[in-house]
Amino acid sequence: MITRRAAKLLESSGAPISDALISITQNKERKTLVNGTNADTDFKLQKKLNTETFELYLEDLWSRISVEKRISFAYFDSLWFSFYKDGSEKSKVLQWIKKEQIFSRKYIFVPIICWRHWNLLILCHFGEKRKSKIKQPCMLLLDSLQNLNPKRLEPHIRRFVLDIYRSEGRKEPDEFISKIPLLIPKVPQQRSGEECGIFVLYFLYLFLQSAPDIFSTEGYPYFLTENWFKLEDLEKFGIEIHKSCQSKKTMDID
Repeated sequence: MITRRAAKLLESSGAPISDALISITQNKERKTLVNGTNADTDFKLQKKLNTETFELYLEDLWSRISVEKRISFAYFDSLWFSFYKDGSEKSKVLQWIKKEQIFSRKYIFVPIICWRHWNLLILCHFGEKRKSKIKQPCMLLLDSLQNLNPKRLEPHIRRFVLDIYRSEGRKEPDEFISKIPLLIPKVPQQRSGEECGIFVLYFLYLFLQSAPDIFSTEGYPYFLTENWFKLEDLEKFGIEIHKSCQSKKTMDID
């Protein structure tokens, strides 16, 4: 399934995508979020998030943050990394990323759906000069199922980051870019095999609330620990955001 945001970008770039595919995507999204009468039950049944539902939840979450945070933070569509990794739309993904102005942001959220599992990559301080002793670029990879070995994503992430720097015309040498730290903190872990999508959204939401002005490796891991949050709080978050999106879609249909 393709997200609405990705479909619009593909259309605007002239890539072939049928109206039927967009229509099917929107209809499935509508049925997913509107059918049913109990938001708590609906969410528990929908814990395994597809990309379209994930994007709807993320858009809802993003609509609640302050203007100041929107200036300092940005996020990528959840399919961009997959498009890049598969090579299907690599050049277009790099063009879309340019529009996000990531080198003027403190933090960039990169949701990753790969091998049927969600992770969250956070790019920190990519706009800082390499000679800075205080602010240095680093990357965080948050994984709620670390027994799957998140390090297997590292080669793909590093190629992705190198191409972003090069497509932006940055002057940093390849050696500097290749040595940007990739940190994998021990964050709370999921209980089942279908909760990774909502974990990524909650990671993102809590990071928005607690991110330091400067993320330094000297202060690592900060709040990113196994006790970062309780699973009961994750459940409440999921029900709340599901209920919010369900309400909005109901109003749209009415």
